[in-house]
Amino acid sequence: MKAIVTVVGKDQVGIIASVCNQLAQYNVNVLDISQTVMQGYFTMMMVVDVSACTVPLSQLCGIMEETGTAKGLSIRLQREDIFEAMHRI
Repeated sequence: MKAIVTVVGKDQVGIIASVCNQLAQYNVNVLDISQTVMQGYFTMMMVVDVSACTVPLSQLCGIMEETGTAKGLSIRLQREDIFEAMHRI
């Protein structure tokens, strides 16, 4: 199953590394990544494969939110189908 990770916050060193390391700890594979910095603000979207994740998806969502809070970022993880349904025009 695929999921979408979004990260938003003030730019700082190591954002991509910390998010990817945290996902790797739970056997989550990054399939695609897009990031940019605009006027000092970092934004990133990732498509990840959570099929082999070692914890329930709801727990991983909480872990990623806590990781973001500790770094002053907003990190959200959603199942791909839910993300797409929420962003349909």
